[in-house]
Amino acid sequence: MSYKCSICGKGVRFGHNISHSHHKTHRRFRPNLQQVRVKSPRGNQRILICTRCLRSGKVEKAA
Repeated sequence: MSYKCSICGKGVRFGHNISHSHHKTHRRFRPNLQQVRVKSPRGNQRILICTRCLRSGKVEKAA
């Protein structure tokens, strides 16, 4: 499973660490994903959701 939000598709972004001497090394910006049990037509499922989608109520959590 790729590290992406199942709702909005937010995933890993890439950039650089920049030192004081301006030497650049690669780094990754990872979204805050949580594994949540949600209600779906096929029953309860566990999916990865970013916290923004979880907070805005785009999914209904299972009990």
